[in-house]
Amino acid sequence: MEIGNVEKQITGRLSSRCLHFSLIDPDPKKLKIDEIIDRVEKLERYGTAAFMVGGSTGVTQKVLDAAVAAIKDHSKLPVILFPGNADTGISKYADAIFFMSLLNSKSQLWITGMQARGANAVKQAGIEPIPMAYLIIEPGMKVGKVGKAKVIKQNEHYKAAAYALAAQYFGMRFVYLEAGSGATKPVPDEMIMIVSGTVQIPIIVGGGLRSAEAVERKLRAGADIIVTGTAIENNFDKMKEIVHAIKRYRKIQ
Repeated sequence: MEIGNVEKQITGRLSSRCLHFSLIDPDPKKLKIDEIIDRVEKLERYGTAAFMVGGSTGVTQKVLDAAVAAIKDHSKLPVILFPGNADTGISKYADAIFFMSLLNSKSQLWITGMQARGANAVKQAGIEPIPMAYLIIEPGMKVGKVGKAKVIKQNEHYKAAAYALAAQYFGMRFVYLEAGSGATKPVPDEMIMIVSGTVQIPIIVGGGLRSAEAVERKLRAGADIIVTGTAIENNFDKMKEIVHAIKRYRKIQ
């Protein structure tokens, strides 16, 4: 599959620096549209590289479209869907979608079933699919339960690396290590180091990252992209410091 413009933009920037992605949950119970717009404008000024939109599984198509359209109206950055399901997780207003497989799910639905259900909708919407492996790391939180994940334990570093390498060999172009929204423990540094030493595709890390210091540890361990979502909703005063920490970080060549 030909690499699209959004992916080219991301990988081009990753050649010299790490990136921050802002995860925006369109659920109006978490953020109203005016709050989303306010945070989007500030996050772009801080230096976030892209907006991921998704998370909650109960959001309607209308709510998702409204959130994506609002972000597009107030930002020039890429908007990438992070779908909770294939039925209401796809919006024609987005630039791209993380077309992801939850590789350590115990259910075929989350490995290939939901993807087959949504593939034609992605094609009809004309948005760019970005193939990505999604791995749920302990504690996993709600996403682990919804996705029926056989959660990779905090000390199972080589199991995570094996899944990530399989993803690379499948042709997936990113691997996302996810501890879960609001995780009490983030993905371990040692796990990131071992995965980073095993694969040649970019590593995305998210879940439980609440400070610049925590983010910097993940970058030193080998994370390429840091995602924050809960902090945007509940601790937005920390976001400028977090994004600036990532902007200051330079990869060791």
